[in-house]
Amino acid sequence: MQFKKGLGWKACCDEATGRYTAEFGGCGSYHLFEITKEIFDSLTDGMSSSDTCDLIYTGRHLYMDVNDRCGPPYTIVFDEDYEKLCPWANVIKSGRVWPDELTDAAVELFESEKNNRAQRRKKREGRINKDPLR
Repeated sequence: MQFKKGLGWKACCDEATGRYTAEFGGCGSYHLFEITKEIFDSLTDGMSSSDTCDLIYTGRHLYMDVNDRCGPPYTIVFDEDYEKLCPWANVIKSGRVWPDELTDAAVELFESEKNNRAQRRKKREGRINKDPLR
């Protein structure tokens, strides 16, 4: 695995899987993303936090933890495979995990989560097909 690091972020190129991932965090929040090779190649130490954030946030959101003192801490798992996709990450877990239904609704509602729609719709369809009373 190849890594790049900067202030508040770390990115990984996993040569074995061909997957690129990144973590980004700061005071009160932590995020995991699946990113592209182009994003990975563009990340450099010394980039401004804003530029780094803008790049990484164009990837597919995998996981989010918020503990910003504006309310109770919460966690959103956009992709249940985040630990397999990012085995290298130091995942922060501080709050209750949102239920699937709430996460699905947020993904459908927020344009920033559009990269997760296909994956979440497929998972939701699988849950519905497993439980016909749903």
